[in-house]
Amino acid sequence: MGHTSLEKIIALQKKTPHIRNLCILAHVDHGKTTLADCLVASNGIISSRLAGKLRYLDSREDEQIRGITMKSSAISLHYTTGNEYLINLIDSPGHVDFSSEVSTAVRLCDGAIVVVDAVEGVCPQTQVVLRQAWLENIRPVLVINKIDRLIVELKLTSQEAYTHLQKILEQVNAVTGSLFTSKVLEERAEKDAEAQSSCTENGSGDQVYDWSAGLEETDDSDLYFSPDRGNVVFASAIDGWGFSIHQFAEMYSQKMGIRSSVLLKTLWGDFYLNAKAKKIMKGAQSKGKKPLFVQLVLDNIWSMYDAVVTRRDKEKVEKMVTSLGLKVMSRDLRHSDPKVLLSAICSQWLPVSQAVLSMVCEKLPSPAEISAERVEKLMSVGARRFDSLPEQTQELKKAFLDCSADETAPVIVFVSKMFAVDSKALPQNKQRPLTQEEIAQRREQARQRHAERQAANQRLWAFLELLDSCSHHCFNCKRGDIPIENESSVTEALSVKTAVEEDNKEHFVAFARVYSGVLRKGQKVFVLGPKYDPSLALRALPEGCSAADVLPSVPHMACCTVDSLYLLMGRELEELDEVPTGNVLGIGGMEEFILKSATISTSPSCPPFTPLNFEATPIVRVAVEPKHPSEMPKLVRGMRLLNQADPCAEVFAKIEISASKPIIPFRETVIRPPKVDMVNEDMGKQQKVAVIHQVKEEQTKYPEGVQVDSTGLVTLTTPNKMATVGVRAIPLPEEVTRLLEDNVELIRTMEQFSLFVWEDKTLDINQKILENIQEFKVKLESNLQGRKWRGAVERIWAFGPRRCGPNILLNSVEGYRRPSVWQCLEREKETEKAEIRDFDNSIASGFQLATLSGPMCEELLMGVCFSVETWDMKLSAPLAQQDSIDEDSRAAEPNIDNQNESSDTHETNTSSASSNRSRSGAEAAGSSVDCYGPFSGQLIAAMKEACRYAFQAKPQRLMAAMYTCEIMATAEVLGRVYAVLSKREGRVLQEEMKEGTDMFIIKAVLPVAESFGFADEIRKRTSGLASPQLVFSHWEVISSDPFWVPTTEEEYLHFGEKADSSNQALKYMNAVRRRKGLYVEEKIVEHAEKQRTLSKNK
Repeated sequence: MGHTSLEKIIALQKKTPHIRNLCILAHVDHGKTTLADCLVASNGIISSRLAGKLRYLDSREDEQIRGITMKSSAISLHYTTGNEYLINLIDSPGHVDFSSEVSTAVRLCDGAIVVVDAVEGVCPQTQVVLRQAWLENIRPVLVINKIDRLIVELKLTSQEAYTHLQKILEQVNAVTGSLFTSKVLEERAEKDAEAQSSCTENGSGDQVYDWSAGLEETDDSDLYFSPDRGNVVFASAIDGWGFSIHQFAEMYSQKMGIRSSVLLKTLWGDFYLNAKAKKIMKGAQSKGKKPLFVQLVLDNIWSMYDAVVTRRDKEKVEKMVTSLGLKVMSRDLRHSDPKVLLSAICSQWLPVSQAVLSMVCEKLPSPAEISAERVEKLMSVGARRFDSLPEQTQELKKAFLDCSADETAPVIVFVSKMFAVDSKALPQNKQRPLTQEEIAQRREQARQRHAERQAANQRLWAFLELLDSCSHHCFNCKRGDIPIENESSVTEALSVKTAVEEDNKEHFVAFARVYSGVLRKGQKVFVLGPKYDPSLALRALPEGCSAADVLPSVPHMACCTVDSLYLLMGRELEELDEVPTGNVLGIGGMEEFILKSATISTSPSCPPFTPLNFEATPIVRVAVEPKHPSEMPKLVRGMRLLNQADPCAEVFAKIEISASKPIIPFRETVIRPPKVDMVNEDMGKQQKVAVIHQVKEEQTKYPEGVQVDSTGLVTLTTPNKMATVGVRAIPLPEEVTRLLEDNVELIRTMEQFSLFVWEDKTLDINQKILENIQEFKVKLESNLQGRKWRGAVERIWAFGPRRCGPNILLNSVEGYRRPSVWQCLEREKETEKAEIRDFDNSIASGFQLATLSGPMCEELLMGVCFSVETWDMKLSAPLAQQDSIDEDSRAAEPNIDNQNESSDTHETNTSSASSNRSRSGAEAAGSSVDCYGPFSGQLIAAMKEACRYAFQAKPQRLMAAMYTCEIMATAEVLGRVYAVLSKREGRVLQEEMKEGTDMFIIKAVLPVAESFGFADEIRKRTSGLASPQLVFSHWEVISSDPFWVPTTEEEYLHFGEKADSSNQALKYMNAVRRRKGLYVEEKIVEHAEKQRTLSKNK
């Protein structure tokens, strides 16, 4: 097919049913970009000989150098098969480090081509991309690529290859099946919960739950990949061939006289051809016959490779070419590389582009076929369900489903990311070939300019002659009178300078898709941020308003004009005037209004789309500063651009920068007292060796005014002696910590509800979220079992840090009953009004500060419960006087102390009962209590310190961030992989061999702190035969105590008196403290070579 003109593509954009938006998804190095090259070559954009070598969609220089895709890029292709189709193809990265690019691509598509390597099979990232496609409700088709490796590398027979391909299909279908099963069971559980609640209300008897019922009733026939359904293509993109069962069914139906529909059903499966009866029979495996797929398909391909690549049999090749009716150039037949001849034959016989594109057009949906389920999912943001959205917003669902390009249809566009484009690449700045008319016009303009210049020179000479003749007169020539040409040259120079500055400016293009209406150049639209709330906007804005009107300010909404529209053609951009619904496009001039992603619409009732599903979690930070402080504004601007587009900072800043070493996060926690010591001896049976300096350290550990009892309860009094707080630190069970981490959004919703109640406002939470909160509460109660956790869930005061973290503040103050954090669940029940004591918020704020920076190295706490067991305050005197702690009151402190001691008989500590006053009650009594005065600050500081000392009273441990590491390696380099892992504190979890190959899959966990340079080291040690994939997994407690010193006799014998063997936890802790500028206890000089005193020198 020849090169498609821009006019043709613009015409196809208006035919929505014939548009296909799809992305290519796969694990790294499975052949996505090579396959994309073959599809691009089918449109004549690149030569078919360069397909796989050019990597056309890897347009960045670093992508070409590294040989992997790092940014998703789009191109529009034209394909004809009876009807004409427009295919908007997006190539996405396969490496886990760039998985966010996959999320941005998947959101804009209706279908996906999942590519799987025929040798490696289903890899970790294959599972991830299948899950992403499932979550976005897009339909996948399968391409099993690199089948040539089965012939050339593994040297399998056609029968063995068939078995191998069956196993790969089973693996892919197993992943899809598990996603489907989990969804069905969730829906079934929800229905049964509703049915059970209705049965309970009606008073009916017990019901037996049948787990299989939901799966049996649901139709899953369209989910799975099978060649006979036409959603699988077998290919070798590097050799340019690929086929589906349909192609061979059509081919053999003419030769064999069997209907193509019969062949389509029997070519894949346990069928064989009975030559005598001339019938297709079942049971090839049991009868030891060749399956039909092997006999009619694979044997032909194997014999082709055998003749061309292995034996290089020219006669047989010529015979094959003649029988297939192909035309091969003589230079290809004479070429020394057999792959050139193979590619020339196969690309004509079984062109991969035809097989893939015909499958895409037949099996993937058009934008007009978007499902109602997907629309509702896209429109429901955060805690809100579709049915809880405003009516005008719900009406937009029809616009999505109609996918109409009418004038009346609202414009709805989603921008998934912003990407940087060099100003020279923009269509308006590119040089284009001139037409004959333009050449003639420019020639005429040049002739006119030359004539004007000649006339100006003649006038100048005439003027100079006049000056010579009048030389006896005193003639002063003012500056600016004569040099007319100089003025124009200055203006010209300024315009050139401005143009150069404009060229150097970075341009951002929004990567987007139109879901409804027609987006036009110069059109006024609303830009809706991810936090935009249509219900608030509809109340604030007049009915029927548009972006062109003068409107009041609405949070997270901006009005802008569409500057320019682009057709994305891989490395090229083509300018457009309008883009109809269902198309992928680029939008220019949006960098001022969009940070990362946004929704664009002409209707203010449009909700922002659901945030993108990102699979990988960012965990490592880096601090950057300019080497020259004067260049700080440039760096700030560069970092803003980096935040917006995510490329390298140096590219934009254009300044010298010094970057810190990676900032590795840690967490701090407490554990139960260990039962064994460092040499795994039972601690109860050990006799401790007296260590004097340790005893002294224990005595001087806590400052004056801090009391710590043997159970770990810390009691601390505020500096003005008006409040005493008693806090105990308790380690949370691991399951509870994980539960709190997984339900951050629910905790945030609960906190928001409590805040609204405190401010006498109402917050509507839909029933689904309330059910989730109830389920979260039940799970929390089931995991907090035992005497010490009795009633703990109801007594939760706050979560922290940032009010939604994995730490708990528990209210164990006797007699103090404050409003529950579960208020949103109790609002329908009639409960007695709980009262909040004065300064309640100060205790919670102190807890938040304590969990935000722990005592070990100022990192966040994790998995710690702080129980407030005593809280006594003396508030008999007017607090306003006591709060003004100036110099006079400080001087009078001894007197106050004496008064307090003498008045013990008539003034008691206001414990829970005497100070249970609500804020409103205090105001009604006319009290001068100021809950935000200096005393509040003292109480916050006291609570923070009490939490820190309570933490230190328990065994402290660091928690390290851990990566899950998946490595594929051959048996020869297995030992080297293990050596690198053990050197870097890694731990192997699983090792299994891939069937039919010599590859091992190793699953391990590795600390993030040890991961820098890990990939390079493992590649060097294994000569490039092993490559790891690192994904953040979890936080893990480092078992060693950072403050450990030997105390028992066995420990002394094992570790020596100094115990100077490396303590990994201490090493990490000191590194963080040193980075933060905190005190590090270490000896600068361990052993001096020679130390003399003056007396020895005499």
